[in-house]
Amino acid sequence: MKTLLDRLQAYAASPALPMHMPGHKRSGAFPWLNALGGGLDITEIDGFDNLNDPQTLFRELESRAARLWHAQESLCLVGGSTVGVLAALRGAVPPGGEVLLVRGCHRSVYHGAELANARVHTLLPPMDRSWGIWGSVPPAAVEDALQAHPGIRLVALTSPTYEGVLSDVAAIAAVCHAHDALLFVDEAHGAHLGFGGFPANAMAQGADLAVQSLHKTLPSLTQTAVLHLQGSRVDRREVRRNVGLLQTSSPSYLLSASIDGCVDYLERCGDDAADRWLEALAEFAQRARGLSTLECWNGGPLVWGRDPSKLVLSGRKKGLSGPALMGLLRERYAIETEMAGERFVLAMTGMGDTPQTLSRLANALEDIDRLPAVGDPLGPVSPPPVPRRRGELAPSLRAAGRLLPLSQAVGQVSGEYVWAYPPGAPLLLPGEEITPEIVRYLQSASGLRSTRGQAPERIFCIDAEEKMV
Repeated sequence: MKTLLDRLQAYAASPALPMHMPGHKRSGAFPWLNALGGGLDITEIDGFDNLNDPQTLFRELESRAARLWHAQESLCLVGGSTVGVLAALRGAVPPGGEVLLVRGCHRSVYHGAELANARVHTLLPPMDRSWGIWGSVPPAAVEDALQAHPGIRLVALTSPTYEGVLSDVAAIAAVCHAHDALLFVDEAHGAHLGFGGFPANAMAQGADLAVQSLHKTLPSLTQTAVLHLQGSRVDRREVRRNVGLLQTSSPSYLLSASIDGCVDYLERCGDDAADRWLEALAEFAQRARGLSTLECWNGGPLVWGRDPSKLVLSGRKKGLSGPALMGLLRERYAIETEMAGERFVLAMTGMGDTPQTLSRLANALEDIDRLPAVGDPLGPVSPPPVPRRRGELAPSLRAAGRLLPLSQAVGQVSGEYVWAYPPGAPLLLPGEEITPEIVRYLQSASGLRSTRGQAPERIFCIDAEEKMV
């Protein structure tokens, strides 16, 4: 079967004269574009279908994706998982409807609720305080929230999380459906789930909607993703309409060809490639078990399941913080890890990893393991406080206010998001009260960003007379 890349290469070799966009005209005169594959960059022309109105090539591609990931319908995205998250929430939640968001969700989930003008309830999962990692979402906690707020029409959670924590999606889906609520799973970090010996993905476990970033763990270019839908509860036409509303009207054929190539590879080799990856991970895990002062996290009683592709590493026993361990790996061994938390470093693996790449990481860790301690063992991490909600999300963002130093903001109501990035999970939401506890937490935290102002020094607070609900 010809892939989209095959078709683009054949067309580039043809004598066709491009009197259409893009302006570089595939001329070859621009070296930076040549290096980026500009000779294959086209617009929607005859024979190449339209990603935003798929009829032929892209309709078939989306059907193949749906079969791979066990969905009834799949939509290809060139705006990352973010576009899928926004479209899913705006398309699946009635305006002004109630939603339940797990507190650690990516900020795009909150932005989707904002676009839907939804009333937001949040759920805080348990935290492994020795590592500072959120555990799995307990189905019983979802049940309690739905009983307390029977108007909730959609529950959103992340599985796997950035650190690879899986929740029992099947049990949570059953709880949601018993309360006539949809389950949306942000599976951006789990596009590889379900292949080979990896755990099942969200669609196979009964979720109504799920989004996956192909580029995070699979062989596809950055910004490529897929949104999956299934079941009669989802208005699939409305969700697709919102994808068209939010995604660019000029989708890149280079990115689209990347999705097609990834799907083709998974159809032919997905299970075998996943099992080779798992074998390499098992070899790494065997070596990691021999470390004495460094640790590789394996979950615990708060974790229902784990994605083994996420390697969470810590030097807390020898006084090494997450940023310090990340710096060592970068500066001494030229290993660039994904992110650092207070007590750990996240090394993300992907289908492109090999026994050799994982062995290089293991060699570096064994070397660091032999280094002397830099300080006393690091103690537990305190979870961020959850402020009291005093206004709804969207109205609070639109309210008038002013920037105040954090020290003067106690008792005020936030008019912006403050989040830790990565992973982009909000610590303070618009409409939440700024308490002394949250001020202390923001002053001590690192890697913070805000919608406005320079967090954590200043924060946008809503004027007292503003109506926020």
